[in-house]
Amino acid sequence: MGISWGSIMLVAVGGAFGGMARVATSNLFAKWLGIAFPWGTLAVNLLGAFALGWVASTLNQGSPPFGDAWLFVAVGLLGGFTTVSSFSLQTLGLWESGMGGKALANITSTLTLGVAALGLGAWLAGGGL
Repeated sequence: MGISWGSIMLVAVGGAFGGMARVATSNLFAKWLGIAFPWGTLAVNLLGAFALGWVASTLNQGSPPFGDAWLFVAVGLLGGFTTVSSFSLQTLGLWESGMGGKALANITSTLTLGVAALGLGAWLAGGGL
């Protein structure tokens, strides 16, 4: 089964909107909380995990989540919104700047709270994954 141009466009448009939302959200959190810790990246990753839990639970009512809504929202929009690469770069930057405690806090909070946010989103949507 090949991928269609329509599917590619859904992911591309969703990713474009997700990337723009990531920049706006990251900048907003940096303005509110400062840049001594990567609050913006943490916020987008937690919000994205929450939203993906909600979407997965809502769209995956007993069937594989491979429809157009999944491609646009989960793969495109939320894939463009969340960012492992920025998380990794900022964590390494903290570590190399002698802020190992903040680097470990970033890893721990992103992973622990991210899984919790995903579960909360799924639970609030009324189901599981």
